[in-house]
Amino acid sequence: MPQSKPTKSTQKTATKRRQPRSKAKKQQQVKTTTPPPLLRAFLWVFFFPFLCISTLTTRWPAWLKWPTRLGGFIATLAIFAFLAVATSYYLRALSYDMDKISEMPARSIVYAKDGKTELGKVHGDNRLVVPLEEISTYFPQALVAREDARFYSHYGVDMRGIARIIYRAILEGKREGASTLSMQLARNTFPLGGKTIDRKLLEIAVALRIEAAYKKDEIMEHYVNRIFWGHSILGIQAASVTYFEKPASELTLGESAMLAGIIRGPNTFSPFRSIEKAKQERDVTLGRMVHYGFITQAQKDIASNENPHIRPLHRRSSSHSYAMDAVRKELNRILEDHNIQYGGLQIFTTIDSHLQTKAEESLDRHLRSIERTPGYAHPTRTSYSAKDPETREDPNYLQGAVVCIENRTGAVLSVVGGRNANESRFNRALHAQRQIGSIFKPFVYLSAFDQGMQPGQWISDARIRPGEITGAPKNWSPNNSTGSYKRTVMVRDALSQSRNTSSVRVGNQAGLTNVRQLASKVGFKDKVPASPSAYLGSFGASPWDIAAAYTIFPNGGIKYRPYLIERILDREGNTVYPGAGQLPYVAASPGATWNVSNTLNEVVESGTAKTLSSQHGFSFDAGGKTGTTNDYHDAWFAGYTSSVTCAVWVGLDTPKKIIERGYGSRLAMPIWASVMKYASEKHYPAKSLRPKFPFQSTELCRITSQHATAGCRAAGCAYKASIPTDENPPYSCDLHPVKAQPIPSTSPPKAIPVQ
Repeated sequence: MPQSKPTKSTQKTATKRRQPRSKAKKQQQVKTTTPPPLLRAFLWVFFFPFLCISTLTTRWPAWLKWPTRLGGFIATLAIFAFLAVATSYYLRALSYDMDKISEMPARSIVYAKDGKTELGKVHGDNRLVVPLEEISTYFPQALVAREDARFYSHYGVDMRGIARIIYRAILEGKREGASTLSMQLARNTFPLGGKTIDRKLLEIAVALRIEAAYKKDEIMEHYVNRIFWGHSILGIQAASVTYFEKPASELTLGESAMLAGIIRGPNTFSPFRSIEKAKQERDVTLGRMVHYGFITQAQKDIASNENPHIRPLHRRSSSHSYAMDAVRKELNRILEDHNIQYGGLQIFTTIDSHLQTKAEESLDRHLRSIERTPGYAHPTRTSYSAKDPETREDPNYLQGAVVCIENRTGAVLSVVGGRNANESRFNRALHAQRQIGSIFKPFVYLSAFDQGMQPGQWISDARIRPGEITGAPKNWSPNNSTGSYKRTVMVRDALSQSRNTSSVRVGNQAGLTNVRQLASKVGFKDKVPASPSAYLGSFGASPWDIAAAYTIFPNGGIKYRPYLIERILDREGNTVYPGAGQLPYVAASPGATWNVSNTLNEVVESGTAKTLSSQHGFSFDAGGKTGTTNDYHDAWFAGYTSSVTCAVWVGLDTPKKIIERGYGSRLAMPIWASVMKYASEKHYPAKSLRPKFPFQSTELCRITSQHATAGCRAAGCAYKASIPTDENPPYSCDLHPVKAQPIPSTSPPKAIPVQ
């Protein structure tokens, strides 16, 4: 249907109906322009004081009304500004973690094997954290009297002190500090910025938070452990030990007042720099203690006349230690970064402090005697010490190193990396990779014994023929150190007399691959070159490597990893590191190891180290080996008792001939004898080295090391021997005209289970 046009009456009705909508829209627009409730509240609070002032002064006369209103408005604005600033700094102060107040990087203390003797300190800051009850009661009193008299009554900010400072600054022109202990603690804990008004206001805000988070005694404890006392000293304990050589618990009244007095200028008033200035600060502090009632005038007079003991000059410089250097390196390997950063640990090591001292003294004493040898051609330590410490370079005098290891555990008992760690920080015990020469020969023989060779076997000692040695250059022909050669020698004699040509032939029979594999097992890893020259020790190793490798001989082929750290505790006594725990492994068979060890015992009794007893007084059951490199550049002695293994090296840092005929028996062995004699007589008894495993008597061939036959007897090469049962050859000699036959096993029959 067609739609009709609207009439005038219907248009009027529609218009009337649309009018309420229009009013609603206008009301909605009014609502949207109204300030939100929070803003209205702020505006009301802000303008309310002004309205009150205006209302209050409405009927006042004009001469009073307008000045009052102006002053009131200004005061109100000042109050609002103060609240705004205070809120701002409070919010900034909230970003600082209050737990950091008690987290102070401190030195970790390293103890010797006895758990009591302190070897040194590592990591953290030069600080030793102590509880408040372990500090002399005089010191907190002196600190409060000198730095913050109302410490126990204010809440972080001393308003009276601030008013006094403002008054003196305006009227007297004096500039003084108004920092409370809490404010000082805040700026010594957190990076609040430079010397600006902003930093001071932030310092106040943080101090208020500290007061809210900690009790007064806790604030005092954290303060005295954190504050700086000059010379990199942090904390009361370190200051007391450094300046007065005593713990903080033993501080006298005068000493406490002196330490409290020098805080305001620790480097200026340090007793190390000026004892007179330090005493002046002490006396000022004592006077304030009398003023505030902490002590009497009589006590002050006595303390003022006190002559404090200050650490003497020769004990102020830090003393370095090669043992501590080794400990640091081990700690860096086993500790987490946060333990290293914050320190405060108790570290218990394997170092025997007495044996360490003996090794240090023995090394330097013997090398001094070498330097006094007529015609000695190198600089001496005496001449080096006479030079000006400011101008002298690194020492170039004769050096040495000593490492001692406990056999049955792998615990390192001493590490001496040179004659003086203060003069040379280079730790030769760990890092000097010096050619080891004949010291390596026992491992060549051990590899051969592991494959069936016996000590009584004959071996050629003649010159090496071209092409005789597998893998060697055709013209390679090493000499014997004596310059003489024999047709044949017994294998044990070749080792005990350190014959080169026969030792090379022993290595050739063992095989270079087998020798290198064994060397890796005992700790030389990838040091051994793939060349027959390795049989004569033509590669570098450290005294630590040598000592660790030689422990397998008294241990019957068992290898323990050398270690320095027994356990580590944190500040609360909780275990941080329980010790690695030892997992020994078999590096060589017990029988083969005994064959080498027995031969090394002959070295001590009748070989290259036979003067060990007659000249150096070492008469304990032991085994050892001398080592001397070409041109007498390096001198070695490595040996062991049933309890301890020790390696000694002597040489110049820049390899040169030390002295003519500078053999290991002359340069290194006397040091070894002194150290090991001390060890054996004290806590590490030298018992019999003979093993407890079974031996068997048999007849062997000196050429093949197999069971002798009638042909061997006819050829005159059969001999009786007592050998470890695990070294029993499996066959009779196949070189002589008797058919090789298997030898029945000597091991007991296997147990048959009961049915």
